[in-house]
Amino acid sequence: MRIAQIASLWERVPPPAYGGAELVVSLLTDELVRRGHEVTLFASGDSVSLANLESVHPRALRLDSTVKEHGIYEMMQLGRVYEQANQFDIIHSHMGCTAIPYTKLVKTPTVHTLHGIFTPDNEKLFTHAKNQPYVSISNAQQEPRLGLSYVATVYNGVALDTYKFHAQPDNPPYLAFLGRISPEKGTHLAIAIAKQAGWHLKLGGKIDRVDVDYYEEAVKPHIDGKQIEFLGELNHVQKNALMGGAVATLFPITWREPFGLVMIESMASGTPVIGMNLGSAPEVIAHGKTGFLCQTIEECVAAIAPASQLNRVACREHIAENFSVRRMVDGYEAVYQKVLEKRFSQNGQVLSTPRLSEYNIS
Repeated sequence: MRIAQIASLWERVPPPAYGGAELVVSLLTDELVRRGHEVTLFASGDSVSLANLESVHPRALRLDSTVKEHGIYEMMQLGRVYEQANQFDIIHSHMGCTAIPYTKLVKTPTVHTLHGIFTPDNEKLFTHAKNQPYVSISNAQQEPRLGLSYVATVYNGVALDTYKFHAQPDNPPYLAFLGRISPEKGTHLAIAIAKQAGWHLKLGGKIDRVDVDYYEEAVKPHIDGKQIEFLGELNHVQKNALMGGAVATLFPITWREPFGLVMIESMASGTPVIGMNLGSAPEVIAHGKTGFLCQTIEECVAAIAPASQLNRVACREHIAENFSVRRMVDGYEAVYQKVLEKRFSQNGQVLSTPRLSEYNIS
């Protein structure tokens, strides 16, 4: 099958450090190539992929201070994709709602994976195009009131063999937090949990421009380099070491997290997760087996001791069974097949053997 994958230009694929959606796009794209598909990845020019790479800018926009109007480059990228639409059997967008206005201009169907959240503004565009084929990354992410045409929920996956398994936490013990340093990720709550419990907390993550004030006011005053330690933005090996060495990873979100890749990265490393019972957390954490779902800071504090007794092998097995790259790509291949079968039926065509390899549409 000929597939176009469209990634955000903001971050490289795969990301050198933080960037959940870009990591997912990388794993999906490379595995599709390994399975024999002809894949073109539209992403920043510094991206690394087994697929054919096309880009309108040589590096991730986040790293280029000379770029002032990011939207211009997104439009250039989407223009290039849809100018070539007849060369693909299916187009897969990971750019939220931005590809929607282009989809009706071509015959090639576009699948939209929604990696973010709904807002009062983007809801207007989504509801205008509610019959487009959408993929949610958790059931909790969906908004039934919008009436969108969801093809499936496909959970994000990780390449388990790239995560070192830590059979035991490091000594002296500590708690870990990894993610954007932001109010919705609950960095301040992680600090409050550690202080109330009297535990050492190691923080890792990036600080976006919009969150600088939050960091300065709610996080930085508590960083003493002893009980509360900030490690900055970490690469893959450093993230694995941080979470794998922890007794537990804190995930005290304050919003309806669409997925939360940190949770499965932690469990892949062998470390259970203590998270707030919001968004996708109940779909990812097996309560009492791979972590604990909590409602308050006090419940998170109380969960630390039992979390330290959980089977770390079970945490890793949970990821292998439910959140592997294989399972994720199986899910997307099924989505592509369903969308293409619908297109064939709408055109009055019938396939006697509807296999993906037969979908070579001109």
